[in-house]
Amino acid sequence: MLMQTFSKILLLTLLFLSVVSPASKDPERGKNGMVVSASEIASKVGIEILKKGGNAVDAAVAVGFALAVTHPSAGNLGGGGFMVIQLNNGNATTIDFREKAPNSAHKNIYLDEYGNYIQELSREGWTASGIPGSVAGLLSALENYGTLSREDVMKPAVILAEEGFPISLGLANSLNYNKAEFSKYVSTKKIFVKDNGDWEEDDILIQKDLAETLKLVVEKGRDGFYRGTTAELISNEAAANGWKLTMKDLAEYNAVEREPVEGTYKDYEIISMGPPSSGGVAIIEALNVLENFEISSNDWGSSEYLHRLTETLKFVYTDRAEHLGDIDYYDVPLENLISKEYAKTIFNKIGPEAKRADEVMHGVFSRQESNETTHYSIVDKDGNVVSTTVTLNSSYGNKV
Repeated sequence: MLMQTFSKILLLTLLFLSVVSPASKDPERGKNGMVVSASEIASKVGIEILKKGGNAVDAAVAVGFALAVTHPSAGNLGGGGFMVIQLNNGNATTIDFREKAPNSAHKNIYLDEYGNYIQELSREGWTASGIPGSVAGLLSALENYGTLSREDVMKPAVILAEEGFPISLGLANSLNYNKAEFSKYVSTKKIFVKDNGDWEEDDILIQKDLAETLKLVVEKGRDGFYRGTTAELISNEAAANGWKLTMKDLAEYNAVEREPVEGTYKDYEIISMGPPSSGGVAIIEALNVLENFEISSNDWGSSEYLHRLTETLKFVYTDRAEHLGDIDYYDVPLENLISKEYAKTIFNKIGPEAKRADEVMHGVFSRQESNETTHYSIVDKDGNVVSTTVTLNSSYGNKV
């Protein structure tokens, strides 16, 4: 039943977000589980974990660490993410492991002395860096919902980093395209810039420093990253570049387990990540509105279908900009945003004519807030399901 429900949710999301070509291949199928990620090598790591008897959470953690090696533009140890877990006993939960600002951060950190916004400070260098969350989040998932040891799930990532792996054409092109950015920093130039020309498909990428970082996590758990050698290296490098991200900041970081947001679209159940993520709220709000339209399969891709979708998303993203934020610091009107009643008020505002962006107003409630992101999904033979998104800020100089 859970496998069927997960398939319905995935199908619904794909229908909502994608345009299917008539030449699309039949969907892939698996009898005992499935792993889907942006890296073929990382996906194979997840499959091997499932074959060893690990559950979907074990595989998700293994894939997360493997992506830090094989998909460096988004997989990471120095960024953060969100994980949604649906267990085969019917329980669902989410883990928030996005980066947090260090204690030294303040509201004017990206402004000059005249109050003007300096874009580069939020996008490049140490001022664009928060306290990394990925290691804490993945380990929290493993400790609370996995069945295998850290060594079992992290060993493949350690080997891939230490011994290297043949890069894909896409990764080769990405590394070459960003050569100038990588060359700005000694750390990234050493690893991601090839000494004798450009990267080519099947070249071997070796990351021995990353392997040592991973080994410390295998040995000591979160203390192998948030305390000790790695934490000291992060803190010292930040200080040397004028940024106060301290050992105390790192030691105090914790991933947070949160209730998922839930909704329905006709006969489909939606379980997704709530704030501080905006994605789950946005998709439930949008589907609540679209549910009021009569949309047949023949409408797919038509101008009328696209008009309805576009107008709906104008309202959804206006609400996102006004109301979504970190729920620990801002009172998000969550129940209002995902209610069927509020969606009906938006539906009633959508007519045959397209609205200008400045004509679309966010909801007002009485209350007592790129290429560097990747997603992977896993389901195991017992019906456990994990859906994970991890991301990096846009600076290539911030990776650990």
